[in-house]
Amino acid sequence: MKKLMMTGWLALFALPALAQQHFTTPEKASTALVDAITTQNETALNDLLGDNWQQYLPPEGADPQAVARFLRDWKVGHKIVTEADTAFLNVGREEWQLPIPMIKTAEGWHFDMAQAADEIQTREIGRNELSAIQAMHAYVDAQQDYYQRFQTYAQKLLSSEGQKDGLYWPTQPGEEPSPLGPAYSPTEPDAGYHGYRFRIIPDSDKQGFALIAWPVRYGETGIMSFMIDGNDTVYQTDLGIESQQKAQTLEAFRTDKAWQPVQ
Repeated sequence: MKKLMMTGWLALFALPALAQQHFTTPEKASTALVDAITTQNETALNDLLGDNWQQYLPPEGADPQAVARFLRDWKVGHKIVTEADTAFLNVGREEWQLPIPMIKTAEGWHFDMAQAADEIQTREIGRNELSAIQAMHAYVDAQQDYYQRFQTYAQKLLSSEGQKDGLYWPTQPGEEPSPLGPAYSPTEPDAGYHGYRFRIIPDSDKQGFALIAWPVRYGETGIMSFMIDGNDTVYQTDLGIESQQKAQTLEAFRTDKAWQPVQ
C-alpha cells in the first residue's frame, strides 16, 4: 500500500520551463533530486525534471506527509537499480521505487517524466481502488450505526434537507455526528470520492443493504468496480468502458462468476 501512496509529493512545486540537467551517474542524479526536495529549491527541481513535468503528475497537489516519508526513507536507506540504460531509485526498508526512471543518453543520466507517466497513473489508479475498498467497509459500519439508531437501513447516502433519511446529514457543534461523511455522494457532476462514485443497491434478499462503486473515468481514475453487502466482503470485477452504465442499471447485489472476492 505504501508504494501506492507516495506520488503526491511530486506536485510540490509549479515552475517555469528550463533546460533539463544531466549527470555522469544515476547516483548523482538521485542525490541532486533529494537535495532539491529537501531545500525546496524550485529552480533545481525544474532543471532536474525538465519542461512541462507537472502535466504528468496527479492533480491533487502537494502532500507534505508524503514528502516527509520520502526523505525519511531516503535516510533509512537507498539504492539504484539499473537495467541497461535505465535506472530507478529505491528508498527505505521496503525499497519503495520512485516512479520516474533515469535514462542514459550521450549527454549522461537524466530523469524521464514522459516514461514515468504510465507508472504514475497506474499507482494513482491503485491508490484510488484501495480508497474505494476502504470506503465500502466504512459504508457497512455506517449502515450498522444507522440501524442501531433507527431500526432500519438507510436507502440514501445523503439525507434530504432537514431529514435523517440518509447516512449523512449536517450537524451542529456538540451534536452526534451522522454515520457517514458527505464525500461519498458529491454534488458536482464530475466529482467523485478518490476517483469513484457510489450507489446504494438492495442486497440479494432485499432485506439488508449493499453498495456498488465504479470509477469516475474508466482507465484514468480506476479500472475495477466493487460491490459489498452486510457481510462486509468486497467483490470486484472489470466492467470495462461501460462501467458507469452497468453500475447504474444494476438492480440488486449479486455475485456471479464475474465478481470475485477482494483479498
